[in-house]
Amino acid sequence: MYKIAIAGASTLLGRELKDAIAESALATANVVLLDADQAHGKLDQMGDEVAFVQAITAESFEHVDFTFFCGSEEMTRLHWREALRAGSTVLDLSGALDQETGVLIRAPWLGSTATPDLFTPAIVPAHPSALTIALLLERLQLSAAIRTAAATVLVPASEFGRAAMDELHQQTVNLLSFQGLPRPVYDAQVAYNLLSGLGENAIASLSKTEARVRRHYEALGGGRWPTLAVQVIQAPVFHGLTFSIAVEFDRLVEISLIEDALSGEHIDLVLEDTDSPSNLAATGQNDVLVRLRTEKGGRNPNETSRIWLWAASDNLRLHAQNAVECALDLRRLRPQGKVQ
Repeated sequence: MYKIAIAGASTLLGRELKDAIAESALATANVVLLDADQAHGKLDQMGDEVAFVQAITAESFEHVDFTFFCGSEEMTRLHWREALRAGSTVLDLSGALDQETGVLIRAPWLGSTATPDLFTPAIVPAHPSALTIALLLERLQLSAAIRTAAATVLVPASEFGRAAMDELHQQTVNLLSFQGLPRPVYDAQVAYNLLSGLGENAIASLSKTEARVRRHYEALGGGRWPTLAVQVIQAPVFHGLTFSIAVEFDRLVEISLIEDALSGEHIDLVLEDTDSPSNLAATGQNDVLVRLRTEKGGRNPNETSRIWLWAASDNLRLHAQNAVECALDLRRLRPQGKVQ
């Protein structure tokens, strides 16, 4: 039996990770819930059992096989080496370690260019935006080589945690009652608005998110996929990622081949406009929802060299799923739940 620690168990991502673990092959593991001092002592639930959230100390990681860091970047940087020294495998969902030497960015759903070993200090499960885009482009390359790809990513408030969701909610309520707007997270009006940048005093950062998406995409691809032009936009929604992706192939391709490439595991190709992918439709879904639109590229209406994808995915669920898949992939280094 494995022992798992979730650092940041009270966060939105931590709660989603608990559900993902309970639904996976790690469901029988002994799970320890950890968080910052203000969450210490709170009652929580893991599967059908009630558990207490414990404060993080150096001793928290003793005999732990996998430690998932789901809280702030500061929490991860403060405690990840303690977990390493205790012999635990570190999986960083906060993204704090993605530029540390030797750390690998992973998504087992995709063909990997690097395999972790006993000397890998930590694993960063790829950002769900990078994973969604990479999954779609990898499948599209089965139909033809891609010349160019550009993506606009609309991120929800849950991208930046519970405080961001609370601020969006309070801004919406205050606008309807003609009151002032709380701004500590965004330093801008997010309610009823679309933004490509936030206030200079904002805690959240779209540019940082955009850079992370680009880094993770490049790390996952290892040069196998086209260079990606990407822009991140803050959407006035609570949950769920949406994407507008433009792709140009290097030749004319039959539309049926493109549809076949997008059909398969982890992708749900929507064929009717009435079922258009949306952040609401994607909530709670394990797959990426995608709608294909084509531009005529020649005399044959059944061929095209340019397409648009409108896609949606559950940002928290996809991130948690990928993290669990990374842990399952790492079991070969801990076949009996112990350091080999």
